[in-house]
Amino acid sequence: MKAMIFSAGLGTRLKPITLAKPKALVRLKGKSMLVRVAEKLIAAGVTDIVVNIHHHGDALETFIRKLYYPGVRFHISDETDQLLDTGGGLKKAAGLLQGDEAIFLYNSDVLCDINLADMLRAHNQHRPLATLAVTRRMSPRHFLWLDGKLAGWENTVTGEKIRCRDLANRQPEAMAFSGIHLVEPDILPLITENGRFSIRQLYLRLARDYDLMAYVHEARYWADIGTPGKLKHAARLLEQYPERFQ
Repeated sequence: MKAMIFSAGLGTRLKPITLAKPKALVRLKGKSMLVRVAEKLIAAGVTDIVVNIHHHGDALETFIRKLYYPGVRFHISDETDQLLDTGGGLKKAAGLLQGDEAIFLYNSDVLCDINLADMLRAHNQHRPLATLAVTRRMSPRHFLWLDGKLAGWENTVTGEKIRCRDLANRQPEAMAFSGIHLVEPDILPLITENGRFSIRQLYLRLARDYDLMAYVHEARYWADIGTPGKLKHAARLLEQYPERFQ
C-alpha cells in the first residue's frame, strides 16, 4: 500500500522555529513529526511512502534517505523549484503513487490518534473516490456534508461559500478536515488543474460527479503544529495521553 506525506510547506506561521528546519522535522517528545506520521502509516500496512520537499529541501532529503524500516521504501517528490500546494503536489507525485489500492495522504504537521486501519476498512466498504477524515470541532473553514458525502465548503470569516451538490433545501453538516485522507488511484488521471493549487479545489470540483465521503473521528485527540501555540497544545496532548499516540 502507498501513501504520501505532505511536507513541502514553508511553515510560515511557525517561525522562528522553521527558519532553521522544515516543519516536518520539528520534534515532539524527541521524535520528528515526519517520523511520527511515517510510523503510523507503516503500522497501518503502508510499504511505499512518498514525501514531497521544498522548504529546507536538502535537509529533509538527507533525513529521509537515512530512514530505514524493514520492507518500507521512501520516495522523494522534489518541489524545490516550485511549491505546488497539496493538489499540485499530489499531481506531481502521481507517477510514484500508481497502483490498485487506495492511497493514504497525510499532512506532516498533524498529530492524531485516528485508527487508520478502521478508516481504510470504511473506505474499502464503500469505495468512494476519496474519504476525508473530519471532526466536529470549531473551525472557520470547513467542508459541508450531506448524508456523509461532500456537498460544499465555506469560510465563516470571509463569507466564501462553495456548493458542489444540490442541497434540496436541506441543512448540510459542517465538519473540519483533519489533513488525513484516502484516495483511489482513479483520482490521479482526473486531476486537470495545473501548477500550484489546493487539494480542496480538486475535491470540490470532483464532488459534483463523484462520491467523496466523510470519516468522522474524535476531535479531542487531534492537533496540528502550525503555530507555536498549537505546537505547545500538541506537546500537552502527548504528555497527557501518550498511549494514544504510540
